[in-house]
Amino acid sequence: MSRRIQTHSTTILAVRHGGMVAMGGDGQVTFGETILKQDTQKIRKVLDGQVLTGFAGSTADAFALLERFETKAKDFPGNIPRAATELARDWRTDRALRRLEALLLVVSSEHTLLITGQGDVIRPTDGIIGIGSGGSYAMAAAKALTRNTQMPARDIVEASLRIAAEIDIYTNDNLIIEELPCQN
Repeated sequence: MSRRIQTHSTTILAVRHGGMVAMGGDGQVTFGETILKQDTQKIRKVLDGQVLTGFAGSTADAFALLERFETKAKDFPGNIPRAATELARDWRTDRALRRLEALLLVVSSEHTLLITGQGDVIRPTDGIIGIGSGGSYAMAAAKALTRNTQMPARDIVEASLRIAAEIDIYTNDNLIIEELPCQN
């Protein structure tokens, strides 16, 4: 029996709080038990900086999905949920796309969405969502900080990702954080 080496490569967190929405990610990519890269950029601005995206999983797969999301967003201008739904539908039904192994977070001034290959488009109730190997740790920290401090969204994302980096061996503290003003 052969052992499949898994690639672990990220923690991405989005927080909508205090009139801003921030998304951040760490820079670590590991292969098996080896750190290959410490400064990978997993947060991207798209649609002239109006939308932030973050990805977890296979980098090549994530870039393919990101390109398709941008195309869908241009096909449905101003309607990010519709673009996300169309991408999720294609991802689930298209034979080639179905094999892609990644998750995509999409944030605009109005929406925070998680898009999965199972056809899910999830909008978190409280505007906080984390993905990747340290996503649950970062999300728990962000929920606690949002409820118990007056920190702005960007600072909550940074503190939460640093906490995740202390717990998850596949997450480092080389962070990239972007933010947008939000409507809710």
